[in-house]
Order: sequence, then structure tokens, then C-alpha cells
Amino acid sequence: MTIAVESPGHAGPRPRVAAGGAGRWLAAQVEAERERWVLWLPVAFAAGIGVYFGLPQEPPLWLGPSALALCVAAGVATRRAPAIALCAVAAAAICAGFAAAQLRTAVVAAPVLEKRIGPVPLAGEVLSAQPRLNGQRLVLHRLETYWRDPVLLPKTVRITVGANSPTVRPGDWIRLRAVLRPPPDPAAPGAYDFGRRAYFQGLGGVGFAMGRIDPIPPPPDAQATNDWLTAWRLWWADLRFAIAQRVLDTLPGPSGAVAAALMTGERGAIPAATMQAMRDSGLAHLLAISGLHMGLVAGLLFVGLRGLLALVPRLALTYPIKKWAALAAVAGAFVYLLLTGATIPTQRAFLMVGLALLAVTLDRTVLSLRLVAWAAVATLAIAPESLLSASFQLSFAAVTALVAGYEIVRDRRGHLFAERGLWTRIALYFAGIALTSVIANLATAPFAAAHFNRIAWFGLAANLIAVPLTALWIMPWAIVAFLLLPFGAEQVALVPMGWGIDAMLAVAESVAAWPGAVGVVRAMPAYGLILIALGGVWLCLWRRPWRLAGLGPILAGALSIAASPPPDLLASGDGKLFAIRGSDGALLVSTEKSRKFDADVWRRRLGLRETEAWPSLGEVAGGRLRCDPLGCLYRTGEHVVALVQDSRALRDDCAVATLVISRVPVRRGTCPGGAMVIDRFDLWRHGAHALWLAPDGVRIETVGDRRGRRPWTPKRGRE
Repeated sequence: MTIAVESPGHAGPRPRVAAGGAGRWLAAQVEAERERWVLWLPVAFAAGIGVYFGLPQEPPLWLGPSALALCVAAGVATRRAPAIALCAVAAAAICAGFAAAQLRTAVVAAPVLEKRIGPVPLAGEVLSAQPRLNGQRLVLHRLETYWRDPVLLPKTVRITVGANSPTVRPGDWIRLRAVLRPPPDPAAPGAYDFGRRAYFQGLGGVGFAMGRIDPIPPPPDAQATNDWLTAWRLWWADLRFAIAQRVLDTLPGPSGAVAAALMTGERGAIPAATMQAMRDSGLAHLLAISGLHMGLVAGLLFVGLRGLLALVPRLALTYPIKKWAALAAVAGAFVYLLLTGATIPTQRAFLMVGLALLAVTLDRTVLSLRLVAWAAVATLAIAPESLLSASFQLSFAAVTALVAGYEIVRDRRGHLFAERGLWTRIALYFAGIALTSVIANLATAPFAAAHFNRIAWFGLAANLIAVPLTALWIMPWAIVAFLLLPFGAEQVALVPMGWGIDAMLAVAESVAAWPGAVGVVRAMPAYGLILIALGGVWLCLWRRPWRLAGLGPILAGALSIAASPPPDLLASGDGKLFAIRGSDGALLVSTEKSRKFDADVWRRRLGLRETEAWPSLGEVAGGRLRCDPLGCLYRTGEHVVALVQDSRALRDDCAVATLVISRVPVRRGTCPGGAMVIDRFDLWRHGAHALWLAPDGVRIETVGDRRGRRPWTPKRGRE
């Protein structure tokens, strides 16, 4: 905005603002990209979902549909005023996302355990069976029990069974004794919320089996009471289980576990060391069935079937064999979707591939951002909660950036490959893989850092070898193995497939062992990730140079990590684990024998590689932490924090502490001074605590405050 002001010594018009220049320029940019407006509808739809999940309390069910109806009415009423109507359309998309999330939450509502119970006798039907290194992970439904209060039982539970138990498969009926508990709370404020995921999966409890598992005959009315959807799920789950077992029987060890993961989506049998090597080398995406695998399956089916049909001249010259092959490839991709469990990345990949092949049958452009946009809308409409998942964010970030990036090089691609020799074409192929890896890594790195607190620095080098190996060797043999399975000859394809997997794992282990292969980063605040997402969307969806303005929010989001200092003190929700941050940034934990999962989450969120256990007796951290068998005193700046393990320490600690965190209940009047008290009941009600100790006071964040009062949060302490 430019302000023109007359000289004070001259009479003339009043100071005037040359307004409108920036506004006219902005309007011109928007108008010039009119064909891209529709791409922002999925962004608005996702924003509405984000607003819903960001609320601290559950809104009334009528709110979303009512707001949507009002926005639609406003759009119809203002259709002759384009600017206002456009705003109404955007608002309607936001409200549609909000309403979709509300509807989904209401539809999946199911009973959830409120407290730990058991060992409790259970009988039920196995809905899914995932092989693990030391047993199986079962999902049971249609539960029956002789427990004294059977109304407590949810409809579906997930139970881990040991290696000594007999192998069961989907559709079996079993009897066992199990310890059940509610889905666990996040280990820290802002950490991964398994309870929310369990709610939308219909899981009302998790636990482990005790003793033996006995197969039992199904009840007489079992088939009659099974709805068609459950029967459909059981059929595919049993087929998936059978294929995984045959793969593991043919290829024992890590290569067989990876082969089973690529063919069925079941990754539970992959050894932890193998998974870690794949993550550290930047190859973990090859184990998650996504666009690469779905594209390869559909592409190989399309090319293979089209080639076979072309061998018959009459068919090739008379009929649209290209379109026939495209439709057959869609059917094959759909079967692969169901075989691999229809996870969020797989759904997105199938929608992308399906729409692309449908475009082939309609003689339209195969790959475009519009295709990505509608795939995103479909995925979010089916499962709005997937917006918060790492899989959705990583997959759509990668594919959006890749399509936007290749829009720039698409016009030159034909020229690059025209009249080139074999070796030049091979070099260009690997250059394309390198460019794809660079774009995908840059697009997904912020989301990987936000969710997993790690960055694989040498992912490009590993992908240059592993991606062609997967595309040209491993997945083609996987398709052949699928075709041979009905004849019992799958080992003919699985053995060479295993050779390729062994080579891929060797690459992963080698790259992961390079010095500095993995970088660790602190947890990113939610607003930082939102800024990065918005900046990335702005950068990808527009075509004109003003798209570069998206780099600003991306940079601001990255800097949000530095602007959010880590907590000085952490306490688990049951008071069994405390941690302090030393002056050198190290994380000192009260014990390494229990709550190892919580300690690992805290370590990763602080961007650290390891933790240190403080002694149960003596001083540590330069004398700032002093412990005895009853508890510890932590002194920092103006604060003295008492970490109480035994009620006998309360009277003495309350006399000197400014803050008391107690594993045991603290009766009213026990700490008559001015000390702030967080006792066992506070931890139980609000979950894990994170505390920042500043000269002007103590800032506290709790899991309960971050989660709010939603259908997937525990009801304890709400009154």
C-alpha cells in the first residue's frame, strides 16, 4: 500500500491512500488461476475436519449439518454475486468436512472399557489374526463371558497371545482368559493418541492372554447372526492370513516377513532390527502398501494384458484393447487393495490408480492434481479421522508434490527421451528416480519429523537402488506369485522374489550404518505442522510465480520447533515414571525398568537418542537432583520440586518444595504451605503432565487438556 502526502507548505487535496493496487494485483492472480480454484475444495473440506478434531468438547450433532445447509442456501442466494458466492462455496466445503467428521464419530460409537479388568474368561470369534515375532495379535468380536459384570465388555477387543499358543485364523471361535484395559492414553501431551484411533476402529479394549487358548465350535446361530459386511471382512482376512502363512513357510526369516508385508500388508512378523534399518535408510515407505506398489501392480497388469491382447491381430485392430486392459487392471488393483487390508495409503493409491485408468478409458489426461484432489475428498469422506494420521499426511504430501513437480517437467519429458540411446535412457531413468526421491523426501520430511522425530539423511542414495529393484524385480515376482497361488506353485516366484528382498535389506542395513544416517528432531507444535501444510499446498496448487509465497509459512513452521522449548519435567499418568531435563539437555528418568514405552516417547519428542536413569540414592545433575528411597528433590532456579514416591516423605517435602508431584494421594491439609500439588488422583484424571519451570511461574500441560472431552477420551474426572 502506497501513501501519497502533499507537502505541508502547499495547499492541495487531503492525504490520500493509493489503496487497491495490492488488492487488484491479488485479484488478477486469483482470476488468472481460475481453473485451479476447484483444487482448494479438498483443502477446505480437510480444514473443516481439522476444526472438528481441534475442539475441546464435542459439539452438538446438529451443528455441522445446519451450518452446511446455511452455507448452501447463502451460495444459492448470492449466485449473481460471484465473489460472495465463492466465499459461500468455500464455507460450505468447510462445513461439509465438519459434518462428515461428526457423522463418522456418531456412526462408529461403541462401548469402551472404563478400567482394567481380569483375568477374565472370554469366548469370541477371531475377526483378524496378525502374525507376530512372538505369537499373534488377535481382534475378537461377538464376545461372551462369565464375568460378574458382563455389561462392561466392549464389542471388539484386541488381544496379544504368546508364541506357545496354537495358531488361530480369522473365523475361528476360541476361549481364553485375558487381562483387558481401556485403550491407552497418549504418553505425553501432544503425543500419538492410540485411544482416538481405537475408537474409530471400533476397539473397546486391548490386553493380553493368560494361559492356553482353546478352540471351540461356533454357536448354532453364528452364521445366521453374521451380517454380510462381517462375513466379507472375515473372508478377506482369512485369505490374507492364508497367503501370509504360505509366504512365510516358503521364505523364512526377514525376507519372508517382508514378502508377506508386500503381498498382504501384514508387517507384524518383520523383526524390529529390520524395521529400524528400513526407517534409518529412508526405505520404510517400501513396506507400506501405497502408490508405488499399487501403481506397479496395476501397471504390470495393464501392460501385460494389453500385450497379450495385441498378439491377436483381429482383437488389436477391431476392439479397444487398451481400454479393456485398463478396466482389468482396475479390477486387479481392487483385489490387491482388499488383500492388503485397505489401509489409508492403499485406499489413496487405489483411488489414484483407479481414476487414472478410468481416464484412459475416457481418453482424458491420466495424471493431474484434480485426480489427487478428488482422491483426497473420497478418502476423507470415508474416514475423516485419517486426516490426523501420519499415513494420510505422508502419502498425500508425497503424491501432491510429485504431481505438481512433474507438471513443470511434463512438457519437456518427451523431448528428453526422444532419439536417445539405450544408456542415455537408462541414465535418464535413474535421474527420474533421483528427482522423484528428492521431491518426495522434501515433501514428507516435515511430516516424518513431526510424527516420528527423525529424518533419514541418506534416503536418496538408498532409494536410487531399492526403488528400481522393487519396481523391476520384487513386485513383478509378487504378481507372478499371486497368479501361481491357486496351483500351489507360488514358491517358483517367491524364491527369486526373496533374492530381491535380500538385496533390498542389504542396502537398507548398509545405508543405515553410515555415520550420521539419522537425524533426530524435537516434537513440532501443532501450529507449526499446519503452517507447513498450508505453505506446501499453496506452493503446489498454484501455477504462477506467486506460488513461491508458500515458502514463508513452510519456513515459519520449521522454525516453530525452536520457538517451543521442551518441558523441564515430565510425569506419567500413573506416577510410576518421572523425568527431568538436565542442564546439558539430557533426559534423566526415575527408572528404566518400567514404563519403557513412555520413556521412549519422551526421548523421541525431546529429540534425544537415549535416556539416563537417575540413582535411587544420592545426587545427580550437578547436585540439583537428590534422591532417597522415599522420593527426590529437584532444585532449579526459584523452584524446588518434590517427586514423592512414598507418603512418609510428604510432610518434609511440602515444607521446602514449591511444587509437589506425588505418586501417592495427598490428603487436603497435608501441604499447608504455598506449594502447588499434583498428586496421584490428578495424574489419573488428567493423564501425563509436562511442566515448564520459569522464573515467573510453572506452566503445565496435560494429556487431558490436549485431548479435551470427546467421545474417545476417558470419562474419569469429568464431573
